[in-house]
Amino acid sequence: MLKIENMTYAYDVSFGNVIKHITMDFDCGKIIGILGINGSGKSTIMKGIMGLHPLNEGHVIYNYNKLSLKKQELYRYRQDVCIVFQDSDQQLFYALVEDDVALALKNLHYDEATIKQRVHDALEAMHISHLGKQPIHYLSFGQKKRVAIAGVLALKPKYLLLDEPTAGLDPRGRVQMLQLMKELAQNGTTIILTSHDMDLMYDCCDYAYVVDKGEIVLEGNKQDIFLEKDVLEKIGLSLPWIVKLHLALGTPLCENEIEFFRTIGSEKTWQNQ
Repeated sequence: MLKIENMTYAYDVSFGNVIKHITMDFDCGKIIGILGINGSGKSTIMKGIMGLHPLNEGHVIYNYNKLSLKKQELYRYRQDVCIVFQDSDQQLFYALVEDDVALALKNLHYDEATIKQRVHDALEAMHISHLGKQPIHYLSFGQKKRVAIAGVLALKPKYLLLDEPTAGLDPRGRVQMLQLMKELAQNGTTIILTSHDMDLMYDCCDYAYVVDKGEIVLEGNKQDIFLEKDVLEKIGLSLPWIVKLHLALGTPLCENEIEFFRTIGSEKTWQNQ
């Protein structure tokens, strides 16, 4: 289990808290979203979960124990709970793709056979096996992001944090990232992601937290959260297009885009219900 309790943090206490008494449970879904506009505190929450800065108040709880910032404990914790930052270049260090994916495993002193198999599996999971021998500096932004994710997947984490995973991706890359997150969740990895892309979040999340100015203003299942039109618009977030159609035209409030078009294309369409 993974959760945060009463997380409070300020980069400089003289300017007040950036994160204010936030509690989140990350076992309430397989893909959990943290939504908010830029500057709302999403990335700071993610860094707090990873133990990247000392909290002013509160705790990260993992497997019913409070996380300390001691080096050995963080070392073990970050094998189970991993993050891919918005700028994937921050996590790429080697010249070749397969060497970079193997980096963490080598640092943990895995044997060569295990490293080879895990690198193979991670590249395959990210659909980039053909890039294994490629120099990283020749890759596109989206390909680099996949390599960064493969590097943490090789550790077989229980929780994967993705900070703005579709930022900088073209429409095709965005669709591919959405599908990859769903595949990872189906294979047993809990995904925690931040974004202000409301269509993406509606499509992939089964539970969501909405933050504004460092505080939680909404939380719950997506069918409830995304109907809170007044609250979302007040803090600068737009409604997903599926929800807009539902409220304006009475179309079905489907789980995702694929289900929506399947539903309205069926013999029993929403018009006849």
